[in-house]
Amino acid sequence: MPDEIFDIIDDDDIVIGQEVRSYVHQRGLWHRGVHVLLFTREGKLLVQQRSKDRMHSPLALDCSVSEHVKAGENYYMAAIRGLLEEMGVSGVEIQPLIKFKMKYGPNDNEISELYRGFVNPNAVKFDPVEVEGIEYYSLPELEKLVKNKDFILSYWFEQIIHWYLGNPSALEVLKNYPNPSPE
Repeated sequence: MPDEIFDIIDDDDIVIGQEVRSYVHQRGLWHRGVHVLLFTREGKLLVQQRSKDRMHSPLALDCSVSEHVKAGENYYMAAIRGLLEEMGVSGVEIQPLIKFKMKYGPNDNEISELYRGFVNPNAVKFDPVEVEGIEYYSLPELEKLVKNKDFILSYWFEQIIHWYLGNPSALEVLKNYPNPSPE
């Protein structure tokens, strides 16, 4: 995979330049990310296990979709691209929940948006290059999983789950979006 180009941003999420992914992560430059939490109509969250070949957090559990925002994309565009690339789904309605700032790891500094949507499990055809597998968890099951450390979770997924469940997290919330009620 060629080195992607990211927008470099300032503290106010204003683009101040562009650079290749490897340089951005070597230098710890602020850039953008996006996450999507996909729920079934029964309230279970689609959780992906990252591929064993991923550079960061291989085999860790992660959001339904986690993507970097490429140069020239907005958050929503990246989320829609991620849904198609990682989960093979299109036409899913997603709503933004929050915009947040977080240090994801060494030299990985992002301002991200978190989205929520609903998916029919029969429509999901995940990409086996990016995703090792998927499971569906209820919120109580997720809370137990995080508490007991039953599985390795990516750092950002654990923090997002803490926030979603109303617990302290490393997310610095910059903006709350109106929260539509589940259908």
